[in-house]
Amino acid sequence: MEVVLILAGALLVVVGVVGCILPVLPGPPLSVVGLLLLWWARAWQADSFGVLEVVVLGVLAIGVTILDLVLPVWGAKRYGASKAGLWGSVLGMLAGMVFFPPFGMLAGAFVGALAGEFLVGKREREAAKAAWGVFVGTMAGVGLKLAVAIAIAVLYVIELWP
Repeated sequence: MEVVLILAGALLVVVGVVGCILPVLPGPPLSVVGLLLLWWARAWQADSFGVLEVVVLGVLAIGVTILDLVLPVWGAKRYGASKAGLWGSVLGMLAGMVFFPPFGMLAGAFVGALAGEFLVGKREREAAKAAWGVFVGTMAGVGLKLAVAIAIAVLYVIELWP
């Protein structure tokens, strides 16, 4: 049973890191669940972490997941994007992810926001500024999620290291 829990936990940690880039997966929360499976496999007696670390990482995982939803909107508002720019960014990200995974989502978010701004009649400079705001907010969210998920992955590896 211990090996199954450890392998399932490792899989969830890896999927959690990937989920930081793919917007359809809640990356950091999946990584926390993976860490919990490892902790369970160790009979709640891990050498490298305890209750405090798991609670802090759990709160951070939830926090950055929420921030990932808020930061693109904040970036859009900060740089003057419209709702069309936001929706264009989301659609562009999804299209980029499907046609040019995984990094197509980055360019897709920018190009989609730019296209959305052009659709509502903004000029090149205004549209580019708004698209940049959406892009910066999106990348900030991805970066924060990756930081938490990678911290969890490192803790997982440290715990398993002989």
